[in-house]
Amino acid sequence: MSAIMDILLRLLAWLVLAPLVPGVINKVKAWVACRQGPPVLQLYYDLARLWRKGVVVSTLASPGFVIAPAVAWVAVVGAALLLPLAGAGAPVSFDGDVLLLIYLLALARFCTAWGAMETGSAFEGMGAAREVSYAVLAEVGIITAVLTLVVQSGSISLSSMFAPLPGPSAALLAVGLFIILLAENCRVPFDDPNTHLELTMIHEVMVLDHSGPPLAMILHGASIKLMLFAALLAQTVLPLAELPLAASVAVLALAVLLTAVAVGLVESLTARLAFRRVPLLLTIGFLFCLFPLLLTWMGDI
Repeated sequence: MSAIMDILLRLLAWLVLAPLVPGVINKVKAWVACRQGPPVLQLYYDLARLWRKGVVVSTLASPGFVIAPAVAWVAVVGAALLLPLAGAGAPVSFDGDVLLLIYLLALARFCTAWGAMETGSAFEGMGAAREVSYAVLAEVGIITAVLTLVVQSGSISLSSMFAPLPGPSAALLAVGLFIILLAENCRVPFDDPNTHLELTMIHEVMVLDHSGPPLAMILHGASIKLMLFAALLAQTVLPLAELPLAASVAVLALAVLLTAVAVGLVESLTARLAFRRVPLLLTIGFLFCLFPLLLTWMGDI
C-alpha cells in the first residue's frame, strides 16, 4: 500500500508542478524585456480552457490523430515516474530502467510526429521531418551522457547511477545536457515556442491542427518533459543522494527553478539559429557529453 501511495504522490507532484516551469520561463523573459508578461500560472488557465473545448478533426485524419497525443502524454509521464527524485529514490527501479526511460521519450516523439502526419498537411509533415532529423543528434547526446553516468557509477539503474562526477566532468556534462534540454524541448535557439510563422517552426507546427483536450495533453506533456530534463540535469551534476531527504528535495526544487530561469535568459538574450546551424550546435552538445565520458573512462583504467 505504501508503494502505491508513493507512486500516486509522485504522479500528483509531476502533474501539478510541471506547468509552473514554463510559467517561470515566460516570466523571466517578460522581466528581461521590461514588461509584465503572463502570470506564472497561465498554463494552468490554458489547460483548463482547452479541456472545456471540443476537438476539431480533419476529414483526412484517422483515430490516431486523437490517440497519438494521449499515448505521447502517457509515455512522458511514465518516463517521469522512472526518474528518482533526489534522496527519495524512485518508486519503480530495476536494472536497465534508464533504457526504458530513453525509449519512452522516443515513443512520445514518435507519437507527436505521427499525430502531425495524420492531418495530411504539408506544414505538419515539414515540422515532423525537422523534429525527427534533429532528434537523431539529440538522442546521441543523451545516450552519451547516460554512458558517462553508467561508467562512473558502475550501475545501469537510475536509482544508483547518479554518482557525483569530478568537477571538470560535471561542468562539461552540465553544459552538454543543458544544450540537449533546449533541443529536446524545442526552445530557443533551436525553436521558438512563440512563433507563428510556419516556415520557421519545428515543434509548434506539428500541433497546429490539434485543439481541445488533445492539445491540452500535448502542452501538459511538454511541461512534464521540460521538468524531467531539468531534474535529470540537476541530479547529474549535484550530489543530491548524499544529502538528507528534505535537504535533497529542496535543493532539487531550487535547481529546477534555476534551470528554468537559465532557459528564460537564453531565450531572451539569443536568437533562433538558422536551420543549417542547428546540427552544429547539437554536435557541440554531444561533444560536451563525450568529453566527460572519456575522462571518466580514462580515470577507471
